[in-house]
This record gives sequence, structure tokens and C-alpha cells, in this order.
Amino acid sequence: MEGPIVLLIILILLILLAASCIRIVPQANAYVLERLGAFQATWSVGIHVKIPFIDRVARRVNLKEQVVDFAPQPVITKDNVTMRIDTVVFFQITDPKLFAYGVENPIMAIENLSATTLRNIIGDLELDQTLTSRETINTKMRASLDTATDPWGIKVNRVELKNIIPPAAIQDAMEKQMKAERERRESILRAEGEKRSSILVAEGNKESAILEAEGEKTAAILRAEAQKEKMIREAEGEAEAIMKVQKAAAEGIRFIKEAGADEAVLRIKSLEAFAKAADGQATKIIIPSEIQGLAGLASGLKELMN
Repeated sequence: MEGPIVLLIILILLILLAASCIRIVPQANAYVLERLGAFQATWSVGIHVKIPFIDRVARRVNLKEQVVDFAPQPVITKDNVTMRIDTVVFFQITDPKLFAYGVENPIMAIENLSATTLRNIIGDLELDQTLTSRETINTKMRASLDTATDPWGIKVNRVELKNIIPPAAIQDAMEKQMKAERERRESILRAEGEKRSSILVAEGNKESAILEAEGEKTAAILRAEAQKEKMIREAEGEAEAIMKVQKAAAEGIRFIKEAGADEAVLRIKSLEAFAKAADGQATKIIIPSEIQGLAGLASGLKELMN
């Protein structure tokens, strides 16, 4: 009984030993293999087998892009203003062997390196430049960190300044400056609005005056045309009346001629016309010589009628 049990135990141990020698490397990972304490190989994705008691997996390396948020670091600007800046570093491991053997603590090394690089860059800038040159600072830090971390098998993809925290006195001064700037812009906008309103009112008054003048001009033209038409109608009426009078006079003369009136009757008609002319408002009347000879004849006719 003891022999089969021992064999079974040995078989189970061998199976467990064989299973412990099989490694499956997942996606976006790499294993650093050592043999007798020395670097042997870098395992990529897939199934791998190691020699028991001789080979060992020294380090498991994550190949994904990683993000590290470092605590705020005190820095001093060129104009001696102390502020605190915290950075965010995006990096990726490109060489597992260099990462495993290049530096003892890569994250701490990157943090210290970013702090010293940030101090060097900010030391050459003034406060206003620091607040307005984030993109420049990010680019310089990324280039510097990427060059410094190449021997460690790390590639720095991006560096971002997360927060820039100036001293409380500087913050108060900045807030007052921002408030004054906003008030100045408000005054400018109000003045521009009033100016625009005045311009619109002036343009409205100008257009109103132009329209009023055009209206008066049109009305005067219409009145003149109406007066002209009235005068034309009156002249046409007077001309028509004169034509009728002349026609009636012509008809009368024609009738007299047809009736055989002699020269005495014609002179009497002339005398009647003279009498009608005397009834007017004229103060001086010129009597033709042929009518003066009829005065005696008119007097005799008057006595005969009486």
C-alpha cells in the first residue's frame, strides 16, 4: 500500500512542478526571465516554459500607457515669487529589460526628475510668463524627461501642469486686477453701446428729416400740378365762353344781315353797346367820332317814344 501511495504523491508533485514551470503572458504585458540570477530573456504574449529551480520570473512589466500624478512642488520664479505646481506625467515602458535593471524605483526617479526639471524651467520665467506659458513648459518638460528616461526603457508621452498655485497675496492681487479689468471692459462696452445708440438715433432723425423733406417736396409738386390743372381748366372754360360769345355775336350779325338791317340800325346797336360800356367802373370813356353824330338822333328818338 505504501508504494502506490508514494508513487501517487510523487506523480502529483511532478504535475504541480510542471504546472509551475508553465507561464502564460497576458496581452500588454512582458515578463523578465532570469536564469541562475542572470538575465535570460524577455517573455512576450503567449505560453512559455521555464526550467524548474533554475529559471525564475524576475519582474512582470505592464506595457500600457500609465499616468502618474505628482504632489505639488514648490518652485521660485525669476522675479522671486514662490508658488506650488503639481504635474501629471503620461509614460509607457518600451524596454522591459532596461526598466527592470535600469533604476531601482522608476516612479520615484521620474517624480524627482520632473521636480528638478520644473524648477529649472520656472526659474527662467517670471510670474506672468509662468501663468501664460503652460504649453511651452509642458513641451520643455516632456522633452527633458523623455531624454532622461531613455536609459530606463521608459518613454514620456506627455507632461501636463495640473495646477499652478501662487501665494495668497498674489491671488488677491490677481483677483483685484481681474475685477478692475472686468470693470474697464464693462465701461468700454457701455460707452460703445451708448455711442451706437446715439448713432442710431442720429441716423433715425436724419432719415426722418429726409423722408419729411421728400414728403413736402412731393406735396408741393402735387399742389403745383393741381394748380396748373385748375388754371388749364379755367383757361379752357374762359376760352370756351369767349368762343360761345363770339359765336353768338357772329350769329347775331348774320341774323341782322339776313334781316336786311340798314346802316341806321347798326349804328343804334353800336350805341347800345356804348351804353353798356358806360355802365362799368371806368372813369374816363373815349367816344368814337361816328357815335358822336348819333347823339342828336338818339335824343329825337327819346322824345318820340315819350
